[in-house]
Amino acid sequence: MFAWLTGTETTPPAFLELRSSKVLIISTVAAAVFTDVFLYGIIVPVLPFALSGRAGIAQDNVQSMISVLLAVYGGALLIGAPICGWVADRFDSRRWSFMVGLLALAGSTVFLVAGNSLALIVVGRILQGLSAAVVWVVGLALLQDTVGSEAIGQAMGYVGIAMSLAYLLGPLLGGIVFESAGYYAVFAMAFGLLGIDAILRLIMIEKKVARKWLGAEAVEVFVDDEHKGSTDDHKADPTYHTPEVETPAVTPDKRKLPRVCSLLASYRLDAALFGCFISACLLTSFDSILPLYVNELWDWNSVGAGLIFLAVTIPSFIGPLVGGYADKHGSRWLATAGFVITGPCFILMRLVDHDGIRQKVLLCALLAVIGLGVTLSLTPLMAEVSYAVEAQGAKRPAGFFGKNGAFAQAYGLFNMAYAGGTMVGPLLAGLVKERAGWGTATLVLGCVSLICVIPTVIWCGGSIFKLRRKQRVEKQEKSNPNSSTSASSEVDV
Repeated sequence: MFAWLTGTETTPPAFLELRSSKVLIISTVAAAVFTDVFLYGIIVPVLPFALSGRAGIAQDNVQSMISVLLAVYGGALLIGAPICGWVADRFDSRRWSFMVGLLALAGSTVFLVAGNSLALIVVGRILQGLSAAVVWVVGLALLQDTVGSEAIGQAMGYVGIAMSLAYLLGPLLGGIVFESAGYYAVFAMAFGLLGIDAILRLIMIEKKVARKWLGAEAVEVFVDDEHKGSTDDHKADPTYHTPEVETPAVTPDKRKLPRVCSLLASYRLDAALFGCFISACLLTSFDSILPLYVNELWDWNSVGAGLIFLAVTIPSFIGPLVGGYADKHGSRWLATAGFVITGPCFILMRLVDHDGIRQKVLLCALLAVIGLGVTLSLTPLMAEVSYAVEAQGAKRPAGFFGKNGAFAQAYGLFNMAYAGGTMVGPLLAGLVKERAGWGTATLVLGCVSLICVIPTVIWCGGSIFKLRRKQRVEKQEKSNPNSSTSASSEVDV
């Protein structure tokens, strides 16, 4: 009955080449990310008013409860991410894991639309966090399978556009629809979007699945980067030449540590994960303090609270350009520039403390530059996760990370880092603002951004010390060809 959709052993599914194309797969992953972030975003301007009007929370406790609910989402994402990564790398198909995530997202929407009590809203947020774990872990691993590490930065840029559109339209449409049509109309949009997302996930066919019908030559499959024979450390520096990699004299059966421990042994990956944690912390900190602050300062309603997010999301549309640059030249200096830009702008936001058109222009300008800074840091760092795993795989014997590689587990770690940021960011910003005020909260966030510059410069793209040492050795060898000194082949740490 469904042979046209899934195919049989001898008959391919309908429109196989289109459904397994890079364009459709990237579009499906981007749509899944858009749906996930959009459903997260429509709650942001609605939640303060829904908590007091529907759940009976006292107005004085709304700020703290918003921070807690945002942290609940991050906590569910934190727990679900490593589980999803472990499962995804052990199954040949990532498609059905993707569908399970959609079911969790639909369930969360049902709980939120019926949320006339705090308990129902909490359950909805937990399911929303678990569904996000599936989308981000399985979706990003699917992108890696489809385009490979050579183009993952640009692909992440398209995902970044989807995320930015959702961050923009979610709070904006959520606020406008809630103001004009009420609570239930907000979630009518959500269910319509879930239907479109379900269709895309059902018709998509992974490239490695399509291979059995189209043949190995017709499908470009990127599954295990260990077989590429290169650490791709040219991404660390445009002048760096790919070294020869010696295969360790061990077999996969001799492994004593779990794969994830081998991944975490890389300082390069750790630096990327820490940068993603800080970026998520900075980005989501606005969710708990910005809508309420503009309401307190300028008496803006939910529409204004949604519109203010326009300034911070528009600059992120340059994501594909940033990711493409990272694919060619590495992520170190892009990510560093992002954190350097973001820190002072957060600190300067303390100047926004009274009414007036100049104050509103200043806030929008600072938010726009912060949006640019987060794009410069987060997009390359998401790609850096893939670069670091590929470099680790090239140093290991063939099959060390299994037939599907370790990209899903690596993006599980990424999601843990990002989830930690979504959990810490709103709590940190909300609690500091509540106890010490807006100026102190933005000062703390600015300092956090500047602190992240140090590990990003040192380890993102491989150890900068080893890279410089290798370049010095190569320079000496060029000036003295008879020298027996050989450059170290180890740049990734």
